[in-house]
Amino acid sequence: MTKPPGSVRAVVSPVRPDPVRPDPALLAEARRTVAGVRRRGRVRALWTGGVLAVLVFALLCLSLCVGDYVLPLGDVLGALFGGGDAGAHFVVIELRLPRALLALLVGAAFGMAGGVFQTVLRNPLASPDVIGISSGASAAAVLGSLVLSFSGLALSGAALVGALAAGTLIYALSWRGGVVGARFVLIGIGVGTGLLSVLSYLLTTADVDEAQEAFLWMTGSLNGRSWTQFWPLLWLLVVLVPLTLAAARSLPALALGDDTAAGLGSRVGRRRLALLACGTVLAGAATAAAGPVAFVAFVAAPVARMLLPGRGAVLPHAALTGALLVLLADFAAQHAIPGIQFPVGVVTSLVGAPYLLWLLARANRVGRGG
Repeated sequence: MTKPPGSVRAVVSPVRPDPVRPDPALLAEARRTVAGVRRRGRVRALWTGGVLAVLVFALLCLSLCVGDYVLPLGDVLGALFGGGDAGAHFVVIELRLPRALLALLVGAAFGMAGGVFQTVLRNPLASPDVIGISSGASAAAVLGSLVLSFSGLALSGAALVGALAAGTLIYALSWRGGVVGARFVLIGIGVGTGLLSVLSYLLTTADVDEAQEAFLWMTGSLNGRSWTQFWPLLWLLVVLVPLTLAAARSLPALALGDDTAAGLGSRVGRRRLALLACGTVLAGAATAAAGPVAFVAFVAAPVARMLLPGRGAVLPHAALTGALLVLLADFAAQHAIPGIQFPVGVVTSLVGAPYLLWLLARANRVGRGG
């Protein structure tokens, strides 16, 4: 039996539009534009790093020339390269060079540590001296000095262990299936406040002379520093800086947020833990060498990012900025008032405290909590 013609259904294949193919000329132009922007960014980063390095070297030479006994630059360079008279050699190599180089390394370590913490936690307040890392190092060092009679490398080791213990405690208390920057900062401030109470108790129950010496160290000072403090810090940084830069390859992904970073294939928890561990050891090592020099880690990284906007963490530039800041602060601490040497932490606090107040006022004005 045949079906009537009206009952036959016509099968019509859907018409698929041809895919839109981009114009090759437009693609080539876009590639050239992106490559140009990246090239200009790399060139600016190299120039900025070069200028910072030159400024650090110039300030280092100035620190070696100026003092109670002023030396010409030629005599300083001669002493550095094995020439010159015995007096200039003693002043430069034994008295001024270890302090200047230690200031450079301490500033670089604090600057890089601040860049790591602020970028990983995405919070401008996330600095080792704000969130309790430096307080942990200080508490352990003062405890070792006043109670256990530590000195030298043992005291530096105690400060480093204290920083690691404080960082571990803050991380553990902040963990809620992950670490959120604001929670980490708030818990770090609380832990730091508790450690400051421990420090106050230790200082009030100690001998007056010992308490005064411990208080001077807590301020952050390079007075009386020698090669004894320089070499351990140098060897630590030889190991830590490459590890930190290697771990920092995941920073661009982490800066986008946990979900985005996980979607890009990054192991968020493990990467963040590695970076925070590197930053903690950097801050602890610098604190062990010179005490908790305030606000260097807090200020150095934002200044570096202002010099290179849109370039991410810029950890090498943050390290150079920190080195420049500590060298400049130590020079001012030694020579601002003739006959008086201030602890370097006093000068850095004069710079960092107004910046902190400005940052808090700005965050409150725009309705952000940091």
